[in-house]
Amino acid sequence: MPDFRLERDLGGRVAGIDEVGRGPLAGPVVAAAVILPPRLPAGLRRRIRDSKRMSAAERLAVARLLRAVPGIAIARAAANVAEIDRLNIRRASHLAMQRALTRLVRDHGAPDGVLVDGNDWPDLAVPGRTIIGGDDRSLSIAAASIVAKVCRDRLMVRLARTCPGYGWERNMGYGTAAHLAALRALGPTPHHRTSFRPVGVLGQGRAGAGPAWG
Repeated sequence: MPDFRLERDLGGRVAGIDEVGRGPLAGPVVAAAVILPPRLPAGLRRRIRDSKRMSAAERLAVARLLRAVPGIAIARAAANVAEIDRLNIRRASHLAMQRALTRLVRDHGAPDGVLVDGNDWPDLAVPGRTIIGGDDRSLSIAAASIVAKVCRDRLMVRLARTCPGYGWERNMGYGTAAHLAALRALGPTPHHRTSFRPVGVLGQGRAGAGPAWG
């Protein structure tokens, strides 16, 4: 279970940063930066863990609790599909993290350090370190993973209403069998990542049919 040991090792006021959405074929990549107070309500502390290990209902409930606790600082940001296709997903993920930290600093003041999930430092303006498996080890990173996941899922559900047929309200843009079948039948939308091979290949296959969305 995640705890505060990594935050204490870094010292001072520490932000956890994580991103969600590197793998999907559609939609933005979303990052969150979260500073937790050292004394969290015990019930909430026990519920914070890697967002991938939680149900959608659990994530939503914990995200609401995080927003309600005094002393918690939260910021979210995204890199859109055009940026993902132009920069590549790695650099776009870093851009989303940089934007999230910038918003955190603007709204809540600069942290003394940051903990970033993974092993790829996103060139942040605040010193810190990367943590492999950080959402299983750091409460701040785990909280950021929950906030980012809830935010991105909401965006994908909203996009699903404007582009029906792809099942984004269920698959959140990931390349499920149903999503790939819809791509073959309907073609890509403006929210698909054309730089991702399945989208590019299926889009080329429909080149003579005209745009599916316009």
